[in-house]
Amino acid sequence: MRKILFFSMLPIVILACESKPKNSVVIYSSNSEEQVREIVGGFEAETGIKVEMISAVTGEVFKRIKSERNNPYADVSWGGVDSIYKDNLDLFDEYVSQYNDDLLPEYRNIAGKVTIYCLDGSVLLVNKNRIGDIKIDGYASLLNSELKGNIIMGDPSASGSAFAHLINMLMAMGGGAIDSPAGWDYVRELLAINGGKIGSSSGAVHKSVADGEYAVAVTYEDPSVTYFKSGAPVEVVYMKEGVVFNTSAMGVVKGAKHLENARKFIDFVTSKQGQDIYGTKTATRPIREDAQLGGYMKPMSEINTLHPDYDYIGEHRNEILDKYKAIFTANNG
Repeated sequence: MRKILFFSMLPIVILACESKPKNSVVIYSSNSEEQVREIVGGFEAETGIKVEMISAVTGEVFKRIKSERNNPYADVSWGGVDSIYKDNLDLFDEYVSQYNDDLLPEYRNIAGKVTIYCLDGSVLLVNKNRIGDIKIDGYASLLNSELKGNIIMGDPSASGSAFAHLINMLMAMGGGAIDSPAGWDYVRELLAINGGKIGSSSGAVHKSVADGEYAVAVTYEDPSVTYFKSGAPVEVVYMKEGVVFNTSAMGVVKGAKHLENARKFIDFVTSKQGQDIYGTKTATRPIREDAQLGGYMKPMSEINTLHPDYDYIGEHRNEILDKYKAIFTANNG
């Protein structure tokens, strides 16, 4: 049965039974419905463990885990960029997947607590029925005055994918540097064109473009490719100025009441079976070299990729967000 709870004014969707079975695991996740359906379905079929899935944006997930630290309800946090986990290591138990050595070297366990499981790039999602003759091929093309009020974005302070896009545009338009004045000048211009159109969640951003409410979403690859696969009138644009592929991470919540089942979930997601599900049934990129990859995914060799300094981002995250908020307020005050 599906029911809706509300936490911090944002909906949390729970996919669960009223009576929780003993052989279960509670997962807080910011992942897409497709990931939840495919991965959770595979995990339950393989292990017989029932999943109680609670979905919310990354910021809300971490707020809830922090508020429950003395009596945790969640067993696993699944989703969000690895930097937010590294900034909150005290919330997680030590666990390294039994398949850690099978992952690509650059994506193996962090600090004995953070497990990376897939890659997801920042993209632009364009509704072909609304865009008209305007060509969208990257960040610069969004500064077209005809798009004023027709571009929707996420809130970087609440959404991990929106923060990732902010870093992406700062680097892409700032000559590769996150702190370049040119990058911030671009953010200022884009927010003026955007006209304060900020989605209530990362899901609301891409859905509003797929539904035709806006012409362009500043969003991420997973849901965008999913819409494309489903036949929606959309185009997925990998910015010509450069794309950052961020890692998605997960961890066992400290004090988890279903500790062994939480560890089994971590293992399943990083197993060959779990990674093949990512590569062939979802729109995210697996991180095992031996994983299969669907033909609907654009090859990495055809994408101009950027590689941020994640240590710098972790150290300056609040400073970056404060600067963004000041620009947003100045544009919409």
